[in-house]
Amino acid sequence: MRNNNFSNNNSKNNDRRRPISGERGADRRNSAGSRDRREDRREENREPDESLIEGRNAVTEALKAGRTLNKVFVASGDTDAGLRRLAAMARDAGAVVVETDRRKLDQMSATGAHQGIVAVAAVKEYCSVKDILDAAEARGEPPLVVICDEVSDGHNLGAIIRTAECVGAHGIIIPKRRSASLTAVVAKTSAGAVEYMPVARVPNLALAIRELKDAGVWIYGTAADAPKELWDTDLTGPMALVIGSEGEGMGRLVAESCDFTVSIPMKGHISSLNASASAAIVLYEVLRQRTARQ
Repeated sequence: MRNNNFSNNNSKNNDRRRPISGERGADRRNSAGSRDRREDRREENREPDESLIEGRNAVTEALKAGRTLNKVFVASGDTDAGLRRLAAMARDAGAVVVETDRRKLDQMSATGAHQGIVAVAAVKEYCSVKDILDAAEARGEPPLVVICDEVSDGHNLGAIIRTAECVGAHGIIIPKRRSASLTAVVAKTSAGAVEYMPVARVPNLALAIRELKDAGVWIYGTAADAPKELWDTDLTGPMALVIGSEGEGMGRLVAESCDFTVSIPMKGHISSLNASASAAIVLYEVLRQRTARQ
């Protein structure tokens, strides 16, 4: 049974909670399709790193070896049976497969010999939500989990992982699609914290939140119009903190799944904070409260 001294904020009766980490436009012009296009442009412009695997044989061997692949880009159009079979293998292994034109593959490729396929490998294995809960139980602590709702910038995700590790959080949950994943950029930004922080990659955040709730974890989100400020909220119990995407914040279903929303006091002219900055402020307040209670 979950226990908390504060009443529900009735967030389920609101379509949106405007997040501290960014504002969500009322006209919803930023559709899933436009998010995908922005993600594709970010992939095109990012610097090559050691997480790239190019060519059919290299990708095949990576899959056979059980290496975790975040995303696999395959040439669109008339492809041969071998490339289609390789794409199917990648899907079966849990990778997100994206069809794209060869010009993009050429831009991504460091060797110039991609053979119609480029994979982005994870820098470490993902865990399950249960693994995160088990880690908290093993340490004899109430769970502290960070849920990143479509945080698509790798530098932001890396910074969140770094802060989460510093405050002693038990794990991070990210969605499979429209999210940064465990690439070399994320690992570098985390300053090595990714090696110690369990990260679960799930196909559906709402179902992952339900699993957390079933385990007695309360779900907290940040919103500028939340009824309670951060400093007045008890954060010492089992909790998961939702950090919304850059510029758009929490999705509707995730926002409706929150048990509570809290606001970060703001005194300046700017009405929102960077996603990783918001996470750091809330997580260190959690650490302060939990340390004071000990």
